[in-house]
Amino acid sequence: MSTKNKIAVVTGGSRGLGKNMALALAKKGIDVVLTYNSNKEAADKVVAEIQSLGQKAFAFQLDTSNINLFDNFIKQVTDLLQAQTGSPNFDFLINNAGTGLYALTTDTTEEQLDAIFNIHYKGVFFLTQKALPFMNDGGGIVNISSGLTRIIIPGSSVYGSMKAAVETLTTYLAKELGARKIRVNVIAPGAIETDFGGGRTRDNKEINAHIASLTALGRVGLPDDVGGVVAFLCTEDARWINGQRIEVSGGQSL
Repeated sequence: MSTKNKIAVVTGGSRGLGKNMALALAKKGIDVVLTYNSNKEAADKVVAEIQSLGQKAFAFQLDTSNINLFDNFIKQVTDLLQAQTGSPNFDFLINNAGTGLYALTTDTTEEQLDAIFNIHYKGVFFLTQKALPFMNDGGGIVNISSGLTRIIIPGSSVYGSMKAAVETLTTYLAKELGARKIRVNVIAPGAIETDFGGGRTRDNKEINAHIASLTALGRVGLPDDVGGVVAFLCTEDARWINGQRIEVSGGQSL
């Protein structure tokens, strides 16, 4: 990593939207540190792809639902950056890692709710807290929410509620970090064709066609529709965008 390149940390960067975000950031000339939960091989492939674009990339294993791992993770990342660049600091944090939950309120267990809370809110909150001392002033945070905070589909009450909490957290962070010129925004993808949630949107033709029929632009979203928006928010062109929820859904359920 050269000292002149900006550096982004992307959680859940080995597949799906996170992979696309990591590659889009690299195409903007930003070096990438990505995390993966279990699939090191997939993460290494993303690293190689980023390197083929001429950017530096590194992958670390991290379960973002377990805050007890965060101190060691931050130490690993900052030690690496210190060795590579002469500074432990980075510029952008992309809180992307997550899992799905499809359960009606009447059927949701405490264990299911706790799992979603830990990865989608508690993990985001405390990873951000622990990253902030090592973030350069003038950098940025992009949190990932969901169209399901606005588009109400039965079965997503817990998931949508946690994402709504992240949207509120985003505006508080934007206010609190303003003095450091750190911008904080949240993007809310609509339904996207990935392996998320077992690939429901991608692989179930009925669900796919139904969502397409509800979307103004007439199709379901693709990862390429989302990654570039995250990368844009990490550029100088987006310097005056702060505290915003940007829905990236093609006009779903307008």
